[in-house]
Amino acid sequence: MANWKNVGGDLKRAFSTGVSYMMPSVVVGGIFLAIALASGTPTDEGMVVTNPFLQNLNTIGSAGFAMMIPILAGYIAYSIAGKPGLIPGMIAGFIANNPVGVDGVSTGFIGAMILGIVAGYIAKWVKTWKVPNTIKTVMPILIIPVITTFIVCIGYIYILAQPLANIVSVLVTFLSSLQGGNALILGLILGAFTAIDMGGPINKTVTAFTLALMAEGIFGPNGAHRIAVAIPPLGLALSTFISRSKYTQDERSLGVSAGFMGLIGITEGAIPFAVKDLKRVLPAIIIGSAVGGGIGMMQGVETFVPHGGLIVIGAVEGKLWYFLAMLIGSIVTAAILHFTKPNVLENKSTEKKDLNNTLAS
Repeated sequence: MANWKNVGGDLKRAFSTGVSYMMPSVVVGGIFLAIALASGTPTDEGMVVTNPFLQNLNTIGSAGFAMMIPILAGYIAYSIAGKPGLIPGMIAGFIANNPVGVDGVSTGFIGAMILGIVAGYIAKWVKTWKVPNTIKTVMPILIIPVITTFIVCIGYIYILAQPLANIVSVLVTFLSSLQGGNALILGLILGAFTAIDMGGPINKTVTAFTLALMAEGIFGPNGAHRIAVAIPPLGLALSTFISRSKYTQDERSLGVSAGFMGLIGITEGAIPFAVKDLKRVLPAIIIGSAVGGGIGMMQGVETFVPHGGLIVIGAVEGKLWYFLAMLIGSIVTAAILHFTKPNVLENKSTEKKDLNNTLAS
């Protein structure tokens, strides 16, 4: 019963679990799509691939994307109810992501997340039923999945689908209408939240939000997010190059690897630096990523794959501003660190002075 009372904690854990299990599918699909789309031709309908081999890679990448939403919903349900919730969640996620009913309603990413939660709690409720011992053995593999799948999917098709579709439509319309200052504010927020925990739960929440919008054909927020993911490691790599006196030899060497990680969109490259100097590094990367994200949204940059860094620039609409936003954000991060971090020698002198004062007292 304690778990039922802690719904907030359950949901936070469920979303984190769902996104974690979904990410390999996103990464595999994104890499194949990035390779395929790198040689594509931008059109009003997105990037068009004509090479037969690259079309096959595009098919593989699309399959990875098609699986990610059922996986997300399935593992959200799994986190709440255990194994009996997995398949009902996946089936419900698949249905949410495809047209159903007379009107062909689809609620995509958002609907899948909601159905994953519903499936998890229904499966958890069915698990509490008192049944004869002869039935207990088949409860996890037959009774619970069948009953849960029926309740969730039929309830969605006949009750939830249209209201959820209306909510998604309002969200899509609002975000599509963002211009000027409103777009800038959204970009700043996305950029800051992307950097704040360097690949942790907040970053993953932003990823889930931008993926949900991508599923609805809105790619601008994903562009801002994918610019921002690269800025913390790139900014720190740049800082170790232009402010060498503020880093040890080991840290300067680490800056090289951080730079490579930034180029392929891995925010975690900034973590070793943040661990050593959180109070200076964290504000610098948050501000730099916010600036980059804001510029990206202002300039209408769109990224068509769920990955960041320069490695995916072939799948970007507005390549110049994608690059410039990333560069400017990295420079901002490096500049803040240049003026806030003390020199390494000063650190050593301060430590020696503190030691002498301690011994004297």
